[in-house]
Amino acid sequence: MNPKINYAQTTHVCIKQWAEDDRPREKMLKKGISALSDAELIAILIGSGNRDETAVDLAKRILHSVHHNLSDLAKLTIADLQSFKGMGEAKSIHIMAALELGRRRKETERSALASMQSSRDVYEFLAPRLIDLSHEEFWVLLLNRSNKIIRDVCISRGGITGTVADLRMIFKSAVEALATSLIVCHNHPSGNPSPSKADNDLTNKIKQAGDLMDIQLLDHIIVTETTFYSYADEGKL
Repeated sequence: MNPKINYAQTTHVCIKQWAEDDRPREKMLKKGISALSDAELIAILIGSGNRDETAVDLAKRILHSVHHNLSDLAKLTIADLQSFKGMGEAKSIHIMAALELGRRRKETERSALASMQSSRDVYEFLAPRLIDLSHEEFWVLLLNRSNKIIRDVCISRGGITGTVADLRMIFKSAVEALATSLIVCHNHPSGNPSPSKADNDLTNKIKQAGDLMDIQLLDHIIVTETTFYSYADEGKL
């Protein structure tokens, strides 16, 4: 009599048993990195799966949980990633580090053209830093007479519903950089770009302080994942 087959033990095939063209690393070397799917790229980062899944299968399951949206993947925490079987701290850190490198690369490319001529320019420059955050951050762009960025500074980091921006820190940074104008920006994790009363009050204080110091406030941008609010565009400055 033939022994009973345990299908739970025989259906899983490890990546090393795949055809060479189907293995992510070998496929990359043979066909180039652009030939790899998102799941295959993540599989290379995590290296191995678990007893029931290959690294590619595990990567597919992680992507499925965020509807295959890499922006949503970037919002996951280490704890979120570790909730998947086979994802330890080291593997989770690998994924987060790779996503952060991608974000910084975009940042570097934008910095080469960092002349702020419109509210859209400001949004495109700062949105990659802010749209994936679950908390508020307040940033200031310090500009020269040509509206080119001298320096960008994070003034404060806060909670889900707000952050506190200190006028003294804003203008200390501006004076040290010899800035002639500035643009301030913060994010609304809620997705609603409409300014609050606190946002309006702070904007007025920054404008008044800037007028006294001859450092013009050009705009205050409120960033969300899909859109933004500009005080300048709305005629509020």
